[in-house]
Amino acid sequence: MRWDAPALLAEPAETRPRIERTAVIRVHGALTCYEVQARAALERTADGWSVSPYRGCAQGCRYCSVRRGHRHLGLDSGADFDSRIVVRTNVVRRLRADLASRWDGEHVTVGVAGDCYQGAEEIYRLMPGVIAALREAGAPFTVYTKSTLILRDADLLAAAPGAGVVVSIAFVDDRVRRSVEPGAPGAQKRLELVAELNERGVPSGVAMAPILPLLTDSPDQLAATVRRVAAAGAVSVAPQVLRLPPGAREWYLAWVEEHHPALAARYEELYGGGPDAEPGYVRGVTGQVLQLAARYGMGPTRPEQPLPLALPAHPQLTLL
Repeated sequence: MRWDAPALLAEPAETRPRIERTAVIRVHGALTCYEVQARAALERTADGWSVSPYRGCAQGCRYCSVRRGHRHLGLDSGADFDSRIVVRTNVVRRLRADLASRWDGEHVTVGVAGDCYQGAEEIYRLMPGVIAALREAGAPFTVYTKSTLILRDADLLAAAPGAGVVVSIAFVDDRVRRSVEPGAPGAQKRLELVAELNERGVPSGVAMAPILPLLTDSPDQLAATVRRVAAAGAVSVAPQVLRLPPGAREWYLAWVEEHHPALAARYEELYGGGPDAEPGYVRGVTGQVLQLAARYGMGPTRPEQPLPLALPAHPQLTLL
């Protein structure tokens, strides 16, 4: 990806989103970056701790469940989430301080508010410092990503005893991927990424997330995905059905209305009770995936290198 030289933006204060009152704004081609100084790097979650160098994600996945956070910054959860990225430029310094003063030894998840290896990482190169800080503190951590840029740091990850990677590969239908994950690599590239990371000594599993109701949930589609994940050598597979919290709900259902209008009514039924699909549907789909995984010798985790069973909960992260 080619990035143009950054330019500074200035707008009248009264028309600016809230984030612009304290951020340094730089434009890199089609991407606007808001450089901020975070008050904290580690955020408490239901599963331990998380750290995210970036909020927002240029991969543009229609279903991303953390889109709502952009509203709190005065930005919208649709196109702004895909093109206006918050960069926590002091994240490494703050992380070292938090690990020394607040961390209690629990697991750390990296990259819940936006893919930490999205295109902005080519510019800011924050992840080598994040990995070093976690390694030096002896913190067990898992990086979640769809991006092949993580291979740049494979040696650093391999040298961190507590490190693991989870690559999101929810389906292998590239026609669906081009529409719903327009900025992400195709499934084949991600499968090759899993294989290469494992070959280079970085234990890597797969999050089959999110499985899209009525689009990628047929028995044949699930079997094809699990079969190829197993062939790639993934150390674990964890299924998760699409969630539609506010922010993601509007953006994703608008896409369904445009591209699959015949499915809109069924989606309203499945998600009529809130962000999660009907419990019976979720149990049926995840059960199929786990049965398929067991058939191919995979489980939700592998004892010698445990990785999280499911994607972590997404907190409202502190940015400033």
